[in-house]
Amino acid sequence: MAPVVTLSIVSHDQGALVATLLADIARHLSTPLRVSLTVNVPEVREEWSGARLPFEFEVIRNTKPKGFGENHNAALARASTSLFCVLNPDIRLPADPFPPLLALLANLKIGVASPVVTGPDLTPEDHARDFPSLFTLAAKALGSQVHSPAPAGQTVYYPDWVAGMFMLFRSETLRSMRGFDERYFLYYEDVDLCARLRSAGFEVAVSAETSVIHAARRESRRNLRFARWHFRSAMRFFASQPRIALGLGRRR
Repeated sequence: MAPVVTLSIVSHDQGALVATLLADIARHLSTPLRVSLTVNVPEVREEWSGARLPFEFEVIRNTKPKGFGENHNAALARASTSLFCVLNPDIRLPADPFPPLLALLANLKIGVASPVVTGPDLTPEDHARDFPSLFTLAAKALGSQVHSPAPAGQTVYYPDWVAGMFMLFRSETLRSMRGFDERYFLYYEDVDLCARLRSAGFEVAVSAETSVIHAARRESRRNLRFARWHFRSAMRFFASQPRIALGLGRRR
């Protein structure tokens, strides 16, 4: 059966994580798919190399590092499938998350779909949120986290945005938005894209009927360079036209 989903994975010397994720995909997913792996920096050890995989597998090796959005946009340009999934290497897939998400995207009003994301201990993560405000940015700078709890008892809910660790799109919808804004080298690409989708009349949807596991790496809390990138991206987003059009902290 021809693939219907392209999974776009970008590795930053994360060979072990990629190998584990590919094993999960091979073991648990029955949805017809292909995988596009972008090696953003040279790998110390390509632990996924040589694996016998039951799906189409493409490797793109960059000659110089690119940003999050640029890498996934390049994979989108090569994709021939009707659906396109942005997937972090540190995601684990204990089951096939796609059937409920494919059902969501059959509704043309939905621009991006995501599963529930949990930590390794199965505690729900705050991956689906209200748009950031100056208050939430200040709270984060002071070490506090302002969470956006998921509505109880709903099989589908509609946050302002979902994190880029797992985002599923109709390829034509993502292309109509011109993909991710590559001016965001790292951080806020996902926030900006969801803002643009919502400004264009699309919904951001999360299915509570499926979940994935995220082994988070909070680089921006430990590394000053990542913290600077995070701050610059936040300032760019607050000054952006989609954010201004939607209003500060105001839901439709």
